Amino acid sequence: QVQLVESGGGLVQPGGSRRLSCAASGSILSIAVMGWYRQAPGKQRELVASITRSGDTNYADSVKGRFTISRDNAKNTVYLQMNSLKPEDTAVYYCNLRGIYYSGGYQTFDSWGQGTQVTVSS
Repeated sequence: QVQLVESGGGLVQPGGSRRLSCAASGSILSIAVMGWYRQAPGKQRELVASITRSGDTNYADSVKGRFTISRDNAKNTVYLQMNSLKPEDTAVYYCNLRGIYYSGGYQTFDSWGQGTQVTVSS
């Protein structure tokens, strides 16, 4: 099994910054795609940003120029640097990792973190 542990959420004032981290553990062979999603109350979960193993990134239009996704392949960790935060960024943020791990054989995984609350408010 692959387990994910998120950290970095909390309360931040508008215009402030926050960095989220998501570390994966387990017998991981490789992680193809790492991503961050968010879900605000009463809304569907949406993709915020994703990054491939080779470093190609994709961002939601609402966060372009403000958020930066990065990854450390050696640590199986993905980060989300959030700057110029707005109240509308308030949501529970989830990391999602997809790749291959070993458990009696090589298998694919598609794992989600437990979610971390980010609240942007004065």
